[in-house]
Amino acid sequence: MYIRFFEGLSVSEWKQKRSVIRRYDLTAHLYDLRYAEEQEAKYRIALESVRIARDSVVLDVGCGTGLLFSRVASKAGTVVGVDVSGEVLLRAREYAQDFQSVHLVQADADHLPFRNACFNAVFAFTVLQNMPKPWETLLEIRRTAKREAFIVVTGLKKAFSLEGFGALLRQAGLRAISLRDDGFLGCYVAVCRSSSWRY
Repeated sequence: MYIRFFEGLSVSEWKQKRSVIRRYDLTAHLYDLRYAEEQEAKYRIALESVRIARDSVVLDVGCGTGLLFSRVASKAGTVVGVDVSGEVLLRAREYAQDFQSVHLVQADADHLPFRNACFNAVFAFTVLQNMPKPWETLLEIRRTAKREAFIVVTGLKKAFSLEGFGALLRQAGLRAISLRDDGFLGCYVAVCRSSSWRY
């Protein structure tokens, strides 16, 4: 595992990120009990609109314990799971052992240690509300995606209005092909395509 943080964070931004890391480290053993049902519902909705080819390289930002792996690893050529919490990644390693194509990286979603335009699909479930500047997080996610890649993100309803979430996606240059507000979910689920991007 590899973790990468950059200088340049304000003290309040660092405190927010550190708080998120601590929270997930302390509750990693409860992650599946707390989140599995809702995460599975989000995956089902998102994967209705996402095509994953056999040679696809997929990124799961904020992968948690790796619940998404069973949905995408058998379809994709390579799946990379990234999370900032070392404790949840230890649990994700258990899921990853079932798939030779899954690799884990400990890193901050705002500073992903990947080159530009290398993923065919990027998933970021339950990430944006934990980030100090969600727009910058989306730009970083988009940077790693190939042109016309699928980018799936969720927006916690307690943190974003539907209109505000849609505006955030557009501001980051993402074109939503599906934006779902299913009443039983605590999040909006957006399936986007990245438009042309210059590096």
